[in-house]
Amino acid sequence: MSDIESITKTLREFTDARNWEQFHNPKDLAIALSIEAGELNELYLWKNYEQLETVKLEKVKEELADVFAYAFMLAEKYGLDVKEIVLDKMKKNAVKYPVDKSKNLATKYTDLG
Repeated sequence: MSDIESITKTLREFTDARNWEQFHNPKDLAIALSIEAGELNELYLWKNYEQLETVKLEKVKEELADVFAYAFMLAEKYGLDVKEIVLDKMKKNAVKYPVDKSKNLATKYTDLG
């Protein structure tokens, strides 16, 4: 069993023990994912570059874990293979952002020329 499968199994067991599947439709999982991503962003809100080191790593870990959990649950809901979809997306990104045009740039692919 892969690490992702193990995590997903643990999330499923946790959810099933509490009968929460009834609340975990794709819409609500996507909204929960967005909310948790917002809570992660909130840790950095209004901090300049020098203040970033004041962000508590433990809080980052907690919020990031929530983001991953909802993302894995949403993927499971659709029967998606997380590894496969991430690697497929990376292949698409490699075409959109060729090294010779995008290296050292934070420019959207549509503006690379």
